[in-house]
Amino acid sequence: MSRWWLWTVAVLILLAVFFTARYFLRERLPVRVARVEHAMLVNTISTNGRVEPIQNYPFYSPIATTVKAVYAQEGDTVPAGKVLVTLDDVAARAQVASAESAVSSARAALDAVKNNGTQAERQASAGEIAQDRLTRDQAQQDLDALEKLAATGAAAPGEIVAARARLETTQASLNTAEQSAHHRYSPSDVMRAEATLADAQAALAAAQRVESETVIRAPIAGTIYSMDAAALEFSAAGNLLLQIADLRHERVRGYFDEPDLGRLAIGQNVVIRWDAKPGSEWHGHVARLPSDVVTYTTRNVGEALIDFDDSPDGLLPDTNVTLTVTTSSLPDTLSMPREALHQQNGKYFAFRVENGELVRVAITIGSPNLTQVPIVSGLEDGDMVAIGTTNGQPLQEGVPIKEQQ
Repeated sequence: MSRWWLWTVAVLILLAVFFTARYFLRERLPVRVARVEHAMLVNTISTNGRVEPIQNYPFYSPIATTVKAVYAQEGDTVPAGKVLVTLDDVAARAQVASAESAVSSARAALDAVKNNGTQAERQASAGEIAQDRLTRDQAQQDLDALEKLAATGAAAPGEIVAARARLETTQASLNTAEQSAHHRYSPSDVMRAEATLADAQAALAAAQRVESETVIRAPIAGTIYSMDAAALEFSAAGNLLLQIADLRHERVRGYFDEPDLGRLAIGQNVVIRWDAKPGSEWHGHVARLPSDVVTYTTRNVGEALIDFDDSPDGLLPDTNVTLTVTTSSLPDTLSMPREALHQQNGKYFAFRVENGELVRVAITIGSPNLTQVPIVSGLEDGDMVAIGTTNGQPLQEGVPIKEQQ
């Protein structure tokens, strides 16, 4: 009986030794860890944008014509007033001449309407009135003579009636001629003539403007950043010939996805980068918020305007750039890497390192950025938290670990 107890005790001792050794000798999970500490917590929005001049001056071909000469090249900085391009203006000058003729005709027509006809018409009317007066006077004399003869019985009553009818006819013809001489045109005729003249004058102004646009001059002292005109080449009406701007005054049109629009505010700092110049950056601020949402490629975006705080030197118009907008900056905030944050059933937790093992800890967080999470409660300054394993194994509570920085 005593021997059986001895064997039982021996087996128990061996099992205890085995499991104790297994516990202390088992492989520890390699885990990357990070320290919970106070740091500056910055929230940003990253997107793309395009550089554009604040004041751009594009020039288009006013008519289908040939480029006569080009006096500047793309990239040239030119003074205000310099002739840059001239176009063949033969057709434009012919259009001006035709419009001038139309204005002269319309003006003459209006003058005729206001003065009861042209000079020839007025002279003809005056001659017609004079003739009608002579005819009427003769008819009156004939009637008077017949009435005297009728008083002596030398004229028949029928002759008197006929003479009186001739007088009335000639008087009516005279009245009509006088009415036409003084009131040939109605007020509506005057209005139509005035409208015709106004249309002709507008057409002339348009033709003169087209003619003036066949000589392109620099409207400002600036840089030609786009030149599509080439000497002796044909240009269709509406073709872009060149663009000029003051490249010292540019801005960026930023395209922000719809979910990010609520985080934008006037004055927020912006860092501007261009892939063509790695390592270089420019600085600006949000100057104007989006007023609507539009479709940009496959995205629904709002367009915000970014003003430069420093010189945009080196950034050409239509350059595609990347933008990083700082939406908030919280100094001395207790935080941990975002990779250490876990969520289950709508609640957040982290794995804190305690005595070489992982302990699951419930935490409360603030608004995280892309890399850091602000800690409201659950962790203290100096705590070590697990970010992840180096061998791909999942993190588990109570698992002994080997810390990896």
